Amino acid sequence: MKYALIGCGRISPNHIVAAKRNNLNIVGICDIRNDMMMEKKIKYDLKNTSYYNNYQEMIENEKPEIVAIATESGKHASIALDCINAGCNVIIEKPIALSLDDADKIICTAKEKGVKVCTNHQNRFNKSIQKIREALEQERFGRMFYGTANIRWCRDYNYYSQAKWRGTWEQDGGALMNQCIHNIDLLRWMLGDDIDEVIGITDRINHSYIEAEDFGVALIRFTNGAYGIVEGTTNIYPQNLEETLYLFGEKGTVKVGGKSVNEIEKWCFADSIDNSEDVILNYRENPSNVYGFGHTPLYADVISAIQDNREPYVNGEAGKRALELVLGIYKSAVDGKAVKFPLKQCSTMEFIGRF
Repeated sequence: MKYALIGCGRISPNHIVAAKRNNLNIVGICDIRNDMMMEKKIKYDLKNTSYYNNYQEMIENEKPEIVAIATESGKHASIALDCINAGCNVIIEKPIALSLDDADKIICTAKEKGVKVCTNHQNRFNKSIQKIREALEQERFGRMFYGTANIRWCRDYNYYSQAKWRGTWEQDGGALMNQCIHNIDLLRWMLGDDIDEVIGITDRINHSYIEAEDFGVALIRFTNGAYGIVEGTTNIYPQNLEETLYLFGEKGTVKVGGKSVNEIEKWCFADSIDNSEDVILNYRENPSNVYGFGHTPLYADVISAIQDNREPYVNGEAGKRALELVLGIYKSAVDGKAVKFPLKQCSTMEFIGRF
């Protein structure tokens, strides 16, 4: 299949490697900065790839079947809609968009055009997460009581100064929307997806040079009676500490941690059908960074979804649910009260001037 990438920044190497490992024909790469494209050309030996500063020109000339969108978050929706209207299947880096209206437009337009939308929540493909999901679907937890998502990371001035869009409401959002949304996605997915209400608090404690939050906590009540707790920050000194997901059920307790929720650290079930030490040993990965190894299987799934005409494992609706939860936390923090779900309309643009 013909493949093109839009955006050659921080996450682009993971997309290029995933495309190559899945034997996609990388026909085009696009970025407004030539130096970033040339760096990728040399590093990944992209000799037969064309290079563009205008993604619409690339789409028209190359006619790719799959396009990955890895630009600043605020441009995801408009670029995705252009690609979808041109008949391309799309892989959209998280978040799918920065407004619920835009997420709905992406989902509806893709259905109209008969193309696939995948939201890039690659941690769902971690060996550890797949093992936990299997236990959940086998109902080994019994009744789920609650779960917690803890994201304790460091993002300093150097990180934000590298790209002016980072930390802005128009193009990014804060710690919850950018750094924490992967684990927030997993928490919602594991606890049942359907939410009754959310209570959130956000603050900008240590990053006066950004617009959005660097700290957020939330309590989520799911319609099935389970509770979720989120704690996310980019204020940890001097480097990333952990990304951890806990799940507590009537008959099971699980903790998964590591750089990108890639290591099962606690595995305890009443049925004792597997050995906890074996699970801890066999379902762990050691990625070099927080992005993990999930892009390659995510790409494989998208290719399969196109070939078999089915929904991707992490589709547009999944991306919208993660976005909705972050926006719900933002709205609750501003309103000072619980926010009922589903949200009908909300955008990061509503929070300009928040701090």
